[in-house]
Amino acid sequence: MCGRFSLTTPLEGLRSLFLFEESPNLAARWNIAPTQQVAAVRAGEAGKRHLAMLRWGLVPGWAKDLSIGARMINARSEGVAEKPSFRQAFAKRRCLVAADGFYEWQTQGKGPKQPFRLEFEGRRPFAFAGLWERWRNPAERDAPVETCTIITTTANRVLAPIHDRMPVILAPEAFDVWLGADSDPETLQALLRPYPESGGGYGPLGSYAVSTRVNSVANEGPDLAEPLDRGGPQKTLF
Repeated sequence: MCGRFSLTTPLEGLRSLFLFEESPNLAARWNIAPTQQVAAVRAGEAGKRHLAMLRWGLVPGWAKDLSIGARMINARSEGVAEKPSFRQAFAKRRCLVAADGFYEWQTQGKGPKQPFRLEFEGRRPFAFAGLWERWRNPAERDAPVETCTIITTTANRVLAPIHDRMPVILAPEAFDVWLGADSDPETLQALLRPYPESGGGYGPLGSYAVSTRVNSVANEGPDLAEPLDRGGPQKTLF
């Protein structure tokens, strides 16, 4: 799964990758958590891409309230095209969720789980495959709420010892296909695969243990991404 991630890349770095035109004031975030706002890129008219802030945790249009979103922060790739909660979004409302690192937790015996950070060399930004929805409270006249989810797949061979799932990371050359209104389901489904162990699109992915301070949504700051001191270099690449 993917339950926490970061986005600290300056705006121009994000624009260079995602090719959107907006100029929002994005604060560096080291511990983005479910139900918070995330930066996502969607397709607009004439093929232009637009950046939007979406609530993390997809809320289908038929939901009675927003609370269901906390249980839909991830969508499993294996059933995303058929599951009622996601199938309409998979068919018509796909997005790219911007990130430059994410966290997974490893079970270690009977003790507390150990968090690991995953990132690319240079902490370069990348895209999770996402879906989005627009929900309006049927009992109120408030503006609609736009929400999203991150699609996950099976972990690749090296990430598997940390966790059995991983978010789908889309290479830049796949962006147009993922966002394209005319992309067929088979082509889209083929994109929902584990990140290549030899590196794909962004180079090899790095993995290292970090402090359990990341466990609390109240904690923020670059120290959350520092390698856990265990007497030597901890970062590995795969």
